[in-house]
Order: sequence, then C-alpha cells, then structure tokens
Amino acid sequence: MINDWGRAAINRSLEPAGRWLVRRGIHPDAMTVFGTAGATGFAIWLIPTGHLFAASMIVWGFAMLDVLDGAMARARGVSSPFGGVLDSLCDRIVDGAVFAGIAWWAAANDRWVIVALALVCLVSGQLISYIKARAEAAGLQGGGGVVERAERLILGLTGIGLTGLGLWWAVDVTLWLLTVGSLVTVGQRIHTVWVSAREQYGAATGRTDVPDRPALGSGEPSRDGG
Repeated sequence: MINDWGRAAINRSLEPAGRWLVRRGIHPDAMTVFGTAGATGFAIWLIPTGHLFAASMIVWGFAMLDVLDGAMARARGVSSPFGGVLDSLCDRIVDGAVFAGIAWWAAANDRWVIVALALVCLVSGQLISYIKARAEAAGLQGGGGVVERAERLILGLTGIGLTGLGLWWAVDVTLWLLTVGSLVTVGQRIHTVWVSAREQYGAATGRTDVPDRPALGSGEPSRDGG
C-alpha cells in the first residue's frame, strides 16, 4: 500500500542526491550491492545477538539505499534490465536476512511463537514477490495487496526496534499483523492474477471461462514452471 502513494514522494526527495552521486561516477548497481551487503550483514550480526534497536536503525538506513539507486538510475537516464533484476534479487536477500535474524534471535530466547511467525513472514514475503514476477513474465497483472515490501520492512524493523527499547511485546504484535497481512496479500495477488488471466483470455477469444490448464497439444507453456 505504501508503494502506491509514498514511493513517488520519496523518489522526488532523493533526486538531488541521485544526481550528485552519479556526477561522482558511482553506478546505481554498485549502490544496490553496497546497500544489500550492509543491510544483510548487520541484520545477521545484530539481530541474533540481541542488539535490536541498533539493528532496526542501521538495517533501515542501508535498506533506504534501495530507493536511492533508483534515483541514480533516473539521473543517468538509462534503464537497465539487469539493474532491475539485481534490485529485485537484492530485495529478497535483505528480506530473508531480516526475518531469518528475527527467527534466530527468538529461538535463542525460547520465543518459539515468534520463530514460527518470523518464518511464515519470510516464506510469504518471498511468495508475494514471486507471484508478481511470475505473473508479469506471463503477461499478466499480479501486484498490489495490503502488505508489500515497504510494509514488511517497516513492521519487522519497528517491532524489533521497540522490543530493543524495552517493549517486549512489540515484536509479537507487529509479526502477528505482518503474518496475517502477508497471507491476505498472497490471496489478493492470486486473485489479481486470476482476474487478469480471465480478462486476457476473454479479450483473445471472446469467452469468459478460463480453462484450468492448456489443452493437450496446444503448444502453450506449462503452468507448473518456475
């Protein structure tokens, strides 16, 4: 949801910084890798060792470089397909490191409900992104939903940050919210893909019923790939 209204405002605010960095010869892909390495490294180091507030601040700072690399790419005036793939890959790495770190910390403190919630958030977050990527590869719509990447990071890092300040229940509340929201988002995206497929099929054939799978010998790609 935040992506719908917040990203444009953030992008505008970062345009001057993006231009400044590009003039100094820094490549957007280098910024992507640097931000990912920093966020991943500090998440794996600080969260399991219990430095929760510091982890929330530092990981968030590095994660914000993910937005800055977009401003740099626009300043260069060059759209790189590789850069887009690299950016998506690095997003998944950071998400995985954050929630794996939370699960690791929770296991070390015998908070097994939090372990389970963190793992559900980790898997569902990857699934949410995969649904969109697989749908777009098939020429369909698969985005949207109540919880996207921004919400995952905000809720996850806010939970551990407040817990690090002494609010022991904060991570429980935020991970429960994130778990429910993520599962709802998976359902929303699957429904979006189904509607998109129905509309595409109807536009091509004039029919409103969408077959569950291609007819044998139709030459259409299998739905089981990926």
